[in-house]
Formats: sequence, structure tokens, C-alpha cells
Amino acid sequence: MDIQTYISKNRGRFYEELFSLIRIPSISAHSERRDDMQRCATRWAELLLEAGVDRAEVLPTKGNPVVFAEKRVGDALPTILVYGHYDVMPVEPLELWASDPFEPTIRDGRIYARGANDDKGQSFMHAKAFEYLTKTNSLPVNVKFLIEGEEEIGSPNLEDFCREHRDLLACDTILVSDTGMFAEDVPSITTGLRGLAYWQIEVTAAARDLHSGLFGGAVANPLVELSKIIARLVDADGHITIPHFYDDVDTVSPEERELMAQIPFDETAYKQSVGIRELHGETGYSTVERTGIRPSLDVCGMWGGYTGEGSKTVLPAKAYAKLSARLVPHQQPDKIATLVADHIRSIAPNYVDVQVEWMHGAEPYVCPIDLPVYKAAEQAYQQVYGKRPLPVRSGGSIGVVPVFERVLGVKSILMGFGLESDAIHSPNESFMTSQFEKGIRTIVAFYEAL
Repeated sequence: MDIQTYISKNRGRFYEELFSLIRIPSISAHSERRDDMQRCATRWAELLLEAGVDRAEVLPTKGNPVVFAEKRVGDALPTILVYGHYDVMPVEPLELWASDPFEPTIRDGRIYARGANDDKGQSFMHAKAFEYLTKTNSLPVNVKFLIEGEEEIGSPNLEDFCREHRDLLACDTILVSDTGMFAEDVPSITTGLRGLAYWQIEVTAAARDLHSGLFGGAVANPLVELSKIIARLVDADGHITIPHFYDDVDTVSPEERELMAQIPFDETAYKQSVGIRELHGETGYSTVERTGIRPSLDVCGMWGGYTGEGSKTVLPAKAYAKLSARLVPHQQPDKIATLVADHIRSIAPNYVDVQVEWMHGAEPYVCPIDLPVYKAAEQAYQQVYGKRPLPVRSGGSIGVVPVFERVLGVKSILMGFGLESDAIHSPNESFMTSQFEKGIRTIVAFYEAL
């Protein structure tokens, strides 16, 4: 039985099993979801056992548990470690969802739910590809699964877990589906990931909230002062103004930039897909370059004062913001963390108090395209999609991928199937059912190509 026939015969079960994972609100950013994290990990272990692994365990960390499973075919055979994560992003603003984010629905060929793509849907493709190869006695390598529950908060405990369980996780290649393709008809393999640095800023102007009529004009407003600070971090040309921020940025050769320029990019479709009028970014670089080979600095949220219904004439005592920077090869998160914090403090006026809290970071990553396993992935995409995949550097971050290289000494192959229109991290996240099923077929083809 070929893989397409297997999918057709088991399609209903595949989706119901995936939905059983999606229905669990495993939001790692919310501490009150700890029981749901455990429940989701347990469900993953059950599904992997049903798929045919020899053993599956839910192992503790200092935070949320990790799911480990394996299937050994032969001691002389290579081992593939499949990585994924079962935690998801918060769903707010809830009112923007067209349906319950934790009750998956299929509309117009898409699964709508939080985690439909990132990363329950994409991880689950591996379980079903593995199931097919196991049930048909055609699995050509040993396979291990590592499914974590903290990727969306920076994987703070996974590096320690990897160090403590280095022998358990020993493998030859790590296979990850937590990235995307350039377009539905333009298959691509992610060869690079930007790193991440994340801060929270607190600006205090007074000991308590004040009456804006009695004190307005005499006391600094922390929201205004915070806005002024943030406005000075990036100039009109999209260039980050923090001293030494670009010192370690990898210089991409003109030849590689020329290759990147050949990537098909529909500016009109891109703008329509995210609902913007014009593109904006660092002067001198294309959109593909801005999101792949150049760093960025963004405000992820700002708050303070009164934001409820109606009016309240208050001058807030405090204001807050969350900042993130995406980093490129050779930039180190800890170094950037210090540069940004020091600069923010240096430009803050002396009549407010500024605290900059470093929250988490991730290193950038690059995968060579001449590795044999990359060639196997390339062949698999070509077989299923009918086109040779393009190597593309992604703007996103997967913090554990460089950790795997540093701790386990193993390269990762990033075989993603998500699309820009899937709206991951946003309301109405979705995943095309055609991509879900093609993903399963491509993963099977990858194993066969090995």
C-alpha cells in the first residue's frame, strides 16, 4: 500500500487524533495551564505508542515535561531524531477568532485552531509518516521523537535536558517541521534561522497613579517617556541606532544576494496577505533580505494607565513595553541583550526610573545545503511537489536548533510546510489540509531517499 492510499483510508482518524491534541489548551506562557501541559504531553505519548514506537515516556524538566519516544530497527543503522513542540501561543485577542481556537474546525480546506500549524499540526505529520513506515515494515532507520512544551517561551529548560540526556538523544540527524514554505506552489527548505533577544521595559515616573488634571503638565508621563525612548531605537531608514548592534552581523556575499533576488516574490500578494498598504524596513535591502539576512528590532506590546471601558483621567505611575530583536549569524543574544539594555538606560531622562529585564534569547542557525540529508530532503520535496525546493533563510527563530548543534553536535534539517497565510501566532491560525497531507508524503519520501 502506498502512502497516498494509506492517508485516504485513515484520513478521518488522522484528523481526529490531531484534533485531540489541539483541543488541549497547552499555552506555556500561562502558569495556570500546567495541568494542560501535562495532559498534552501524555496524549502525545499515547499517540506515538499507537503509531508504533517501542517506548514513549513523559520526562520531567524544571518546567513543562518533555515527551521522548523511540523505535529501533537496527544497531548499525543511522538514527533520526524528530523534534517538535506541543505548547502553543496565547490566543488573545479572543474576539478576533471566527471560531473557538481550541475546537478545531475545517473550513475551505483549512484547519482553523491554535496549534493547527505551529506546531501540533506540523509535528503530527511526522507521527503519521512514521506510522505508515512502521505498519508497512519499511522504516529504513532508527527514529527518536523529542516533543517539548516550552518552545513558545524560549525553551528555557531544554538545553539542560539535552545535556543531562545526551546519550538518550544521540542521533545522526535532527528533523524539524516548525518552519514554512515560500508558497504553496514554490517548495522551499529553510536553511537559516534568525536568533532572538527579548526584553521587558518598565518606566516609573511617580510613586502612584495621579490625577491628570492636578498633576498633568507638572509630572512626567511614563507612557510618553517610554514612547520617546522606543522612537529613538530605529531611525527613518529602518536602521537600528544602538551602538555596536551591527558589529557581528554576517556579511552576505553579493553572489548569495543575487541568488536570493531570484526567489519569486509577489509584493502585491504579500501585502494583501497581511493587510498592509506599503512595505517598510531597512533601506537598501529587499523584503526577502530584511526577513532573512538582516536583524530587526520590534515593539511587541506597550501598556500602562487606564485601558478599560469609558474614561478615567489618570496620569499613570508606570509604563511597560516588550521588545524583541531578531538576530542573524554571528550575533550572540547575551551580547545584544547587554547592548540594548545599556543603551536604553543611557538615553532615558533622569526624571524617570527605567528597568530593563532580559527575558530570553535564541542563537541564529545556518544549515549547509551540501549535506547528504539535505539532498534527501531536497529529493523528497521534488518528488511530492514536482519542483526542486529553494533554499530560504527564515526570519523566525527556533532556539533549540542551535542548542542541538552545540550540545549534541548534530545538524538539523528544517522541513517545514506552513504558509504565510496560516497566520501562526495570530487569531484564526490555520493549516491547509493539502499541506498537512503533502507533508506526510514528503516526510515518507525523505526516509525513502535516505
